[in-house]
Amino acid sequence: MLAKRDDAWMQTIGLLNLLSADPGANVGKQEKTVARISRGTLTFMLDREAREMCVRVVDRPSPITATIAWRDPTACCYGDQVWRASVSRSDGVCAVSGRPIHPGDAVYRPRASHPLPLNVGEMILAAVVHDAVEGQ
Repeated sequence: MLAKRDDAWMQTIGLLNLLSADPGANVGKQEKTVARISRGTLTFMLDREAREMCVRVVDRPSPITATIAWRDPTACCYGDQVWRASVSRSDGVCAVSGRPIHPGDAVYRPRASHPLPLNVGEMILAAVVHDAVEGQ
């Protein structure tokens, strides 16, 4: 009985270490993405080293904004977060498609607010947002 409890404890510690790792360590890696269309919405599920995220384009209220539903059980959950069109200033990875992002690419980012959203450093390629809206 004690050995099983120790195993579960070690697994918990290992999972906490994995989840608290530097998120920038995986930049550049292709991430597994599964797209699913249900009830007129396009939902993307990401598996980021044991993190399952759900990112959904809910609406396009204007040509330069998108409403995103962001659910990351390890960090944050925003049901209707406004993202703005922008140009990438750094390398990154698209939060939806897993494709690389380079400086100068057209992207959407969470709108700055106070306090800053926990996913403020994330980006979605503009083409992915446009494709998601057209697919709805």
